[in-house]
Amino acid sequence: MSISLLSSAYLEENSARIRSKLVPWEGYQRAELITSEELAYIKKIDRQPKPKCEAVLLSEGRTYAVLYLSLLKKLQRVDTMQYLLILITDALQDHDERILLFLRASEEDPDLPYAPLLRALETQDEFVQLKAAQILTVFLRSVEIYNVSNRCYLVPIQGKKSGEHLTSSLGKYNASSGVPRVLIGVYSFIDILKRNPGPQMSYQVAFCFWLLSFEQNISEQINKKYDVIPVLVEVAQNAVKEKVIRVIVATFRNLVSKAPAENLPAMLVCQVLPFVKNLAGRKWSDEDIIEDVTFLRDELNARFQSLTTYDEYVSELASGHLSWSPVHESDDFWKENATRLNENDYEQLKILIKLLKESADPLVLAVAAHDIGQYVKHYERGKKPVADLSGKTRVMELMTHPNSDVRYHALLSVQQLVSQPWVTV
Repeated sequence: MSISLLSSAYLEENSARIRSKLVPWEGYQRAELITSEELAYIKKIDRQPKPKCEAVLLSEGRTYAVLYLSLLKKLQRVDTMQYLLILITDALQDHDERILLFLRASEEDPDLPYAPLLRALETQDEFVQLKAAQILTVFLRSVEIYNVSNRCYLVPIQGKKSGEHLTSSLGKYNASSGVPRVLIGVYSFIDILKRNPGPQMSYQVAFCFWLLSFEQNISEQINKKYDVIPVLVEVAQNAVKEKVIRVIVATFRNLVSKAPAENLPAMLVCQVLPFVKNLAGRKWSDEDIIEDVTFLRDELNARFQSLTTYDEYVSELASGHLSWSPVHESDDFWKENATRLNENDYEQLKILIKLLKESADPLVLAVAAHDIGQYVKHYERGKKPVADLSGKTRVMELMTHPNSDVRYHALLSVQQLVSQPWVTV
């Protein structure tokens, strides 16, 4: 896996322009923004021919990995950030073994390597955003994240597409905040897409997700943890460039191929099936997209055809994206299926109450509160398990929610909870 996979004509053209500009390193040192030692190191490679830079990195690679990231952390001028990001990609280009040098920079500073790159994603300069995303994707693909006590261990993974193995050893950094900092990078990618970026940025970030989706562990967890499927669906639906749709469809194919149980329900709820059916009728310049669209259409259609109405409801619960689909307001559905929420030790009821407790979406909260009321109305023993799972307490809390729909449906649900007589076994 080489960082060149993420390259583009836009990045190459702008990199050449940025390399030609002088960076005021001496001025930074006089202003005490960098140390004299850092100045000496940077002058050894600044504007030097590639063979000389390679020789320096060969003998002092770890020093320069820490140096580049530290300077990126301290210096905020856009042109300087651009140049430092180019230096990082130069160091990584065709040298996968150097990835570990950057990952292990956390031993010198716990903010490294991720904090400066994540901050770079927040700048208003597109080149800086793209280069930071480029580098973060390489780092994210190079580690699996395991939480042990209060530490986050970074373990090398096998490159699935080409079969190469990234040579590295165990590294670690503090993750006592409860959220590994490396994972925040995924949130940053999603945040970029939610801002309605231009076609190039949409493509580049979607490309990052495509690369990540080759990893089995990531494909199994990424939508559950980061709710990425509905975001990618919206980007694809609004895309004007074929390449954006192509890379998102390819990402969906990976997610379905590697983790169908985890991703198909969310795709059905997000209406990916009618979307790919529409795509199948369009003309494309790239044959790969035709193959991927056909694969997705067939897989989603087979899953859809096998679903009962209750299966659709379960899929909607599993996706976490509740909406006012017909099943929620159908008395016939609840008469037939209310007791099925008790199966497997109340598995679906627990999911429903979990959404009530954890979702921040007013629509999800309103629908979930409504469903609790329907469950209690149509299952005479339903009041007790709802109370035992703290569902009653949560619904009562939602009666003071800022959203009027949430308050209304929480009130109706509470009326069911308090008006229905207790029935015990």
